Amino acid sequence: MAEYDYDVLVIGAGPGGYVAAIRAAQLGLKTACVESRETLGGTCLNVGCIPSKAMLHASEYFDAAANGTMAKMGVEVTPKLNLDAMHAQRLDAIKQLTGGIAFLFKKNKVDWKKGHATFIDPHTVDVGGEKVTAKNVIIATGSSVTPLNGVEVDNDKQVVVDSTGALELKAVPKKMVVIGGGVIGLELGSVWRRLGAEVIVVEFLDQLLPGMDMDVRKEAAKIFKKQGMTMMLGHKVTGCTIKGKKATLTIEKSAGGDEQTIEADCVLVSIGRRPNTESLGLEKIGLVVNKRGQIETDHDFRTKVDGVWAIGDVIPGPMLAHKAEDEGIACAENIAGQTGIVNHAVIPGVVYTWPEIAGVGLTEDEAKEAGHTIKVGKFPMLANSRAKTNHEPDGFVKIIAEAESDKVLGVWCIATVAGTMIAEAALAMEFGATSEDIAYTCHAHPTHSEAIKEAAMAVQGKPIHV
Repeated sequence: MAEYDYDVLVIGAGPGGYVAAIRAAQLGLKTACVESRETLGGTCLNVGCIPSKAMLHASEYFDAAANGTMAKMGVEVTPKLNLDAMHAQRLDAIKQLTGGIAFLFKKNKVDWKKGHATFIDPHTVDVGGEKVTAKNVIIATGSSVTPLNGVEVDNDKQVVVDSTGALELKAVPKKMVVIGGGVIGLELGSVWRRLGAEVIVVEFLDQLLPGMDMDVRKEAAKIFKKQGMTMMLGHKVTGCTIKGKKATLTIEKSAGGDEQTIEADCVLVSIGRRPNTESLGLEKIGLVVNKRGQIETDHDFRTKVDGVWAIGDVIPGPMLAHKAEDEGIACAENIAGQTGIVNHAVIPGVVYTWPEIAGVGLTEDEAKEAGHTIKVGKFPMLANSRAKTNHEPDGFVKIIAEAESDKVLGVWCIATVAGTMIAEAALAMEFGATSEDIAYTCHAHPTHSEAIKEAAMAVQGKPIHV
């Protein structure tokens, strides 16, 4: 038999990669993980999920003080922004969490190979001049920002930035244009809007948040407008010129029409992400990516090359950290001879704005297109007692169920804690629950989650509080 340095070599230490490495080691496999960054955790922990949430949370406090919400509750303060301190707490969160992964690697005896990985053959990888062999190689290299033609990002100048640059702004811009009305653009646009920037969102489609339920998309636009953000839906950016510390964008309707120009202090390019499959030497092992640059796998995360596996943002499906984590665990278990499964029909998605926006399963349109006859129940957060006492009236919960079986097909919600609430819906759907199952499950009072119970009761036409 061939002798290898490792049973498993994971390329990439993001949420999918580091979890796969730890799980493989826990299962008794000799494991190493390749990472070119100075710290572990990938985009998510270093420049994505974690730092953005630190800024979102801090900016919510500032906004609550500045917009009078706290004064309504009898707490009168005059906030003063210390942006350096806000950035410092963000960096501290990153340091603690990335350091925590390094500790877990040591605890579980995972070797960290520092450098960039390139395939030599299916079982041999070059890492900075060192040849490392493994019986199994997991590709978990994540994704990076999709560029926009005609709009060049230069994070150092802080005029035209991507999501990484938007986290590092040294001053609050007077006017920020966000190109792209998806999750990342709305989250980071929200941060700077709360801190005092005028924010304009330019979205090519006629609604925000592609992929989410249409009721959620329309309601989200109303909420953001009420918060002071300008929505230019059905528009596209056709060019950008920079003069000094100002950017001038040319914008026209997506369907064509007269151009207009907008001058801004900061432009955030946020039109999506693309898989990091270049520079891996995939051609050397006969692995060809699809039209979207993704690596195709089977249900067990095997590629067509024996011994090579792939998970996370480099394979088809939503680019979400928790999806990658689950795939990392399942892939490691499959390599170890166990049965690792991910139910891709039940992957929740969350937008961490204020209020939060979350969903799992099918949208109403998707359910109809799939041939389901459906029943829909909705309940407004305005009628939820906890939301009322917290001065959080915006949003709703929507449950989509199959008419005949009553099985829940999808749940969508807008609420300040929607990201936490959606876990209940995902668990219910994982166990094949009906709307009646949710409706007859006792929920603690007063909680935001009672809105899920009421929406389930509304599917049957019998909500109590509306």
